[in-house]
Amino acid sequence: MAEKKSLGKELTKGFLDENPVLRLVLGTCPTLAVSTSVESAIGMGLAATIVLICSNIAISALRKVIPSKVRIPAYVVVIASFVTIVQMLVKAFAPSLDEQLGVYLPLIVVNCIILGRAEAFAGKNNVLASAVDGLGMGIGFTIALFLMGFIREFFGTGTVTISLINDGKALWSPIFGENPILIFILAPGGFFVFGMLIMLANKIAERKGKPKAQLHSCKACPMFATCTSSEKEDCDR
Repeated sequence: MAEKKSLGKELTKGFLDENPVLRLVLGTCPTLAVSTSVESAIGMGLAATIVLICSNIAISALRKVIPSKVRIPAYVVVIASFVTIVQMLVKAFAPSLDEQLGVYLPLIVVNCIILGRAEAFAGKNNVLASAVDGLGMGIGFTIALFLMGFIREFFGTGTVTISLINDGKALWSPIFGENPILIFILAPGGFFVFGMLIMLANKIAERKGKPKAQLHSCKACPMFATCTSSEKEDCDR
């Protein structure tokens, strides 16, 4: 029962408490770049989730074999292998999505969310827990991307379309469809929506007694209690 409860906590922590985008403020570049539409946001989220799960499993299984001094290069090789597989599958079965994601799909290799989970969790825990952690963080990443994509596309283009499941037809066409607020699909709109969602996540976390997401303090990081970095004491100086 304790193990099930622990795995359940590992799964759900990435939804809000340790959401990689809205709480840990990781993966900001692809989040802002591909969230101009719901389709590209979901596509990036699913691709990153698959890589997260697979790389976490592989790294956890090899954690006792990989020398500590070369663990980061080894992690990158493992992650790059799975990213290549995912990219080839997307090119073969969803070429339109591959075109939308562009260079950000192969750049999953250096996504700090994936490398961060490898270093902070998979390299220290068993395979099952690492797989669950990857799934939870991937879902959290996808949720954040979906929310940003939905808001930006809804207000920025006047429609919400997922051509992969609806044959290119709009799933949602609001009243102001003919007069969208174009700034939402531009860079300033992306930063605005991103900031609003972080503020909302902070408010919800504050009500639950969690620390706010802040970039200048290690102690404000939701992972502070479990962090094993020898440098964390210096981060607040």
